[in-house]
Amino acid sequence: MTDSDPTFVDPGYTEPEVAPGPAERERESVLTEQTRYERELEAEEAARHAAAEEHPGAVRAPMVGTVYLTPEPGAPPFITVGGEVREGQTLLIIEAMKVMNPIRAPRSGRVTRVLVSNGDPVEYGELLLVIE
Repeated sequence: MTDSDPTFVDPGYTEPEVAPGPAERERESVLTEQTRYERELEAEEAARHAAAEEHPGAVRAPMVGTVYLTPEPGAPPFITVGGEVREGQTLLIIEAMKVMNPIRAPRSGRVTRVLVSNGDPVEYGELLLVIE
């Protein structure tokens, strides 16, 4: 008899269920704790990002392009977290259509967050950094 035979009856055999041993239970516990910790970190980061979105010193991308935090490869970055900036100072560069566009500080203050990395693509209106 075969599966395609209309008279075939499946005996209903299944794989035996095996209870997890101590090593498997410990691994599951560790993975559960790790997942919980990762979720907490993601929630904290989302809360910080939401607060930065509403901050009056938020600097947003004025165009679509690629962000560069340094004037050239190997050079020090224009800004660092905790660094002071003056109004009009170059914060970063956005390359759009092979044109390098300097993004200048709208006000003086201290850089508290940089939310992009060198070489990141950015969209119009995307939050780039926060100046306090």
